Amino acid sequence: MNEQRTNITLRPVEKQDIETVWKMQVEAFSELLEKYQDFETSPAAEGIDSVIARFEQPWTMYYFIMAKEEKAGVIRVVDKKDGSRKRISPIWIMQEFRNKGYAQQAILEAEKMYGPDHWCLDTILQEKGNLHLYEKLGYHRTGRIDRINDRMDLVYLEKD
Repeated sequence: MNEQRTNITLRPVEKQDIETVWKMQVEAFSELLEKYQDFETSPAAEGIDSVIARFEQPWTMYYFIMAKEEKAGVIRVVDKKDGSRKRISPIWIMQEFRNKGYAQQAILEAEKMYGPDHWCLDTILQEKGNLHLYEKLGYHRTGRIDRINDRMDLVYLEKD
């Protein structure tokens, strides 16, 4: 029996939580923004209005990744329910909660809720840990890579 114990739950984000989500997002991605200087694409460089706009999309759901009663991170699931791939964009774990398997558990929880097939996501090619996580969960590279700047590329993955 290799069943993993789930230490996290996904709690839907409500409208009054948006500022918290935005502040968490900026904090969680600030290290990557500094490293890659991707001011056009980094979630750390986004204004709160972008988060509000996505939150209001009928096909978007944000969830707090809860470790006991603490907000360990956030996952956004995009499901247009039109036959297109479901998408994770973004997911993050706050610094103090990293390397505990929470991102993996959150993705598995989302797949339980929305179905295990027909997913996509993208990540920074140079972040080997992220790639390893997604590939371990059954995502494979599509072959599409977008150069963002001379420091980073985005790689696209899918899971069938």
